[in-house]
Amino acid sequence: MAPSNLNFVNLFMFLLFSILIFLQCQPAYSSRQNRFIYQNPSSGLVSDGIDAFVLRRPKVFVTELESLKPNVSSESYCEQTYGFLPCTKTAIGNLFLLVVYGFFMFKSASLLTDGSEVLLDVLGPGIVGALFLPILGALPDTLLIVVSGISGSKETAQQQVVIGMGLLAGSTVMLATALWGACLVVGKCDLSSESVAIDSKDTKGFSLFGAGVTVDKSTRKASWIMMATILPFIIAQIPLIFNLKSGKHASVLVACIVALLSLLGYCLFQIFEPWVQKRRLSFLKHRHIISSILAEHQKRYGALVKDNGEPNEAAIHKVFERLDEDNDQYLSKGELHGLIVGLNIDQEIDVKESVDKIMFEFDVDPDNRLTRQEFTNGMSKWIRMATHTVGHSNDDSIATDFHKKSKEELEALLDNDEESSTVVENKWKVYMKACLLLLGGAVMAGVFADPLVDAVDNFSDATNIPSFFISFIAMPLATNSSEAISALIFASRKKKRTASLTYSEIYGAVTMNNTLCLGVFLAIVYIRGLDWNFSAEVLVILVVVIVTGIIGSIYTTLKLWMCAIAFLLYPLSLVMVYVLDYILGWT
Repeated sequence: MAPSNLNFVNLFMFLLFSILIFLQCQPAYSSRQNRFIYQNPSSGLVSDGIDAFVLRRPKVFVTELESLKPNVSSESYCEQTYGFLPCTKTAIGNLFLLVVYGFFMFKSASLLTDGSEVLLDVLGPGIVGALFLPILGALPDTLLIVVSGISGSKETAQQQVVIGMGLLAGSTVMLATALWGACLVVGKCDLSSESVAIDSKDTKGFSLFGAGVTVDKSTRKASWIMMATILPFIIAQIPLIFNLKSGKHASVLVACIVALLSLLGYCLFQIFEPWVQKRRLSFLKHRHIISSILAEHQKRYGALVKDNGEPNEAAIHKVFERLDEDNDQYLSKGELHGLIVGLNIDQEIDVKESVDKIMFEFDVDPDNRLTRQEFTNGMSKWIRMATHTVGHSNDDSIATDFHKKSKEELEALLDNDEESSTVVENKWKVYMKACLLLLGGAVMAGVFADPLVDAVDNFSDATNIPSFFISFIAMPLATNSSEAISALIFASRKKKRTASLTYSEIYGAVTMNNTLCLGVFLAIVYIRGLDWNFSAEVLVILVVVIVTGIIGSIYTTLKLWMCAIAFLLYPLSLVMVYVLDYILGWT
């Protein structure tokens, strides 16, 4: 969806939800005045509107009033969440509510993601960033899991906790299969004779063995960590594996403790090995260079963006001609160096490093000089990234807004004792922005988690589709779409560095599912005294995580053919659960 349409979609969904609330608050049946005109043909008197007969027999009056209400059977009755949120028992109605409530969960995840990134920009790699930011990213999934098993009677909780397991399994499988494979397709580059991806070069199309992505050793380490976090699943399954009649409850408790300790260990690992966070900060500095260049040339040469949101190649060509001082139709590092210096960018930025990054990103050959086409393609990528960042495609302000946003983030990032009072003021503004985003996302997730779970449960009842499959497919789309879109956009830059960061984020998200989300799920099962009977679901998670993890831990170059394995694992996961639970009777 184009960024220019996002505000319209948000407004449309808000108005739609408001109408739903308004209609839901209307009386369920037509009201009538609680008095009757009693007609007595034998009397010549005129009624004053109050029937003495009714007053003498209040029970009859109440009975007549009750008869005015529609006859609603218990089967068609649904309980409104919080007493006012819409609900229904029909399939179409619940499908509609799934979309509406799912959209609000998607927005909550987006707010939490944005707030986490802003907070990381301010704090940098460290204890707070390592401890809280991963937890905030998994908060929507965690709240949905909590809601699925904490309310109602034990029987109701046992029925609805299946929704939590569906979300847990579906989120892990989607990240490790569909998103993993999609990032490989989007980020693929040509492979050299040494099977190493050539940055920004994609001429071999969909060559299964000639195209792919290359990641670094740290990314392989992240895949090993991901595989290690499946241990709590195995611990919880031990009584079922060995057919033990006792110890099921104790194994759930032990697995819960191991999962939460693994979460703590993972956060501590990020404190002492903050390479992922450092990469994000490096990218932020680079983005500030991009925004400065776009803003400067927006002023000098007019709109860099057309009305339809696409890059204006004519304006980009003017920029190239200005920079090409010797008119040889190439841009050298020296000419790019003059470009950076002439922009008067903050002195904390290393000019030489910035020139090298621009040359590295734009130069496809690579021959350490840029052709007109290479420069145009590179600038176009920057403009599209700026459009996505500011959330609109207004050609008059996109570069200015992008530059302003990047500068504020960078000033907050470069926090030290010698900052001026203006920078400190900006820092606190960024703190406030981060807190508001995080608070808004957390509140929205908390409010709409319960009605979304109810909608899944009601849709399952109306369609006779097991709630596990609904939550497996639909709920991860609501809670993980924001991260998935960001990962795909980042992978599309077709660089080894960005590919490494993208796959590290995927492995990290699965790790959080296997630690925080699983730990909370196991805690609910233990506290409520629920049965742990999810052998098929656990097997699916183990297969997906192990297969993806082995590929990621062995190979630094992921060839295009490997995406076929990832894509096939997603439908196979659903088939496995269906066969094991509903044909072989594992449940």
